[in-house]
Amino acid sequence: MEALLLVVSILLIIIVLLQSGKADGGPQIISGGQSELFANRKERGSELVITRITAVLGFAFFMICLISMFL
Repeated sequence: MEALLLVVSILLIIIVLLQSGKADGGPQIISGGQSELFANRKERGSELVITRITAVLGFAFFMICLISMFL
């Protein structure tokens, strides 16, 4: 069980690092500049796949932690 948790956590770290930065306008918010941080941006192509893989791996990590807690 621990080996599976280790593999899922490493994959989760890698896939999160592959995601593009969505908070590019963070410093502009503080300084008051024009920011498109909250603009509607749809994910397409590889961004959508990476987001879905992240959600699946996050759910798998959560479930493995819950199952290992009760065993």
